[in-house]
Amino acid sequence: MRTTLFDLQAMKQAGQRIVMLTAYDFPSARLAERAGVPVVLVGDSLGMVVHGHDTTLPVTLDDMIRHAAAVVRGAGRAFVVADLPFLTYATEADAIAAARRMMQQAGVQAVKLEGGAPIVPIVRRLTELGVPVMGHLGLTPQAQHTLGLRVQARQAAEARQLLADALALEAAGAFALVLELVPAPLAEAVSRRLRIPVIGIGAGAGCDGQVQVWHDVLGLYDGKSPRHARRYADIGAAIETALRQYVNEVQSGAFPTPAHSARMDQDELDRALGEE
Repeated sequence: MRTTLFDLQAMKQAGQRIVMLTAYDFPSARLAERAGVPVVLVGDSLGMVVHGHDTTLPVTLDDMIRHAAAVVRGAGRAFVVADLPFLTYATEADAIAAARRMMQQAGVQAVKLEGGAPIVPIVRRLTELGVPVMGHLGLTPQAQHTLGLRVQARQAAEARQLLADALALEAAGAFALVLELVPAPLAEAVSRRLRIPVIGIGAGAGCDGQVQVWHDVLGLYDGKSPRHARRYADIGAAIETALRQYVNEVQSGAFPTPAHSARMDQDELDRALGEE
């Protein structure tokens, strides 16, 4: 049975930490579900970690729908949330159209929107229409050109605004909130004040749950991990080692072997080649 937003609310009330992980395709979604991940996020971070862009901005709604549909097919029990990409919810009409396509065509259970006060009316309208909405405050990657890739709300005025935005999103009907790159004490305070689950990434252990990016957790890239990420495996290195072995065996003739090949009766081959 699929996890619901009511299950997530019950987890918050019971003090049970909520695990959320990004996934971008069918096999990663299946693996996440087998591992017991209850919430899968199809993030527009796919623009960077899957499509190779420098930011999330080039990601289109069609991109998101295609990836989200694959994730939904792979995760039959997890609660699947998908980002609405850059400027697809600039107006109420845009947001309704984008959410309709995401839920009808991809089959996700909820959408995630970045931002505070300016999008509160949009969140309210979507929830009135039956669209579950997850909010996202702190570092909002779609606004990275204006915010910068740095910890947000360190100063009192910014922190007060973040708390006000969080409360406003909750009042508008958001069922959960992501806090990204926010000082841990502030994130913990927001989590205590909100009735809805608060999921942190780079926001400390005081949140109701955590979200991490698939490629960060598994080491599927070169270079140093972000400070807020923990690399639980170095799958990228293992894949490279396996591929090098494959290259070497093909070049040396060690692969394929007879065990990897189909056989044919010699008489049938001779007749096929006209050598009877």
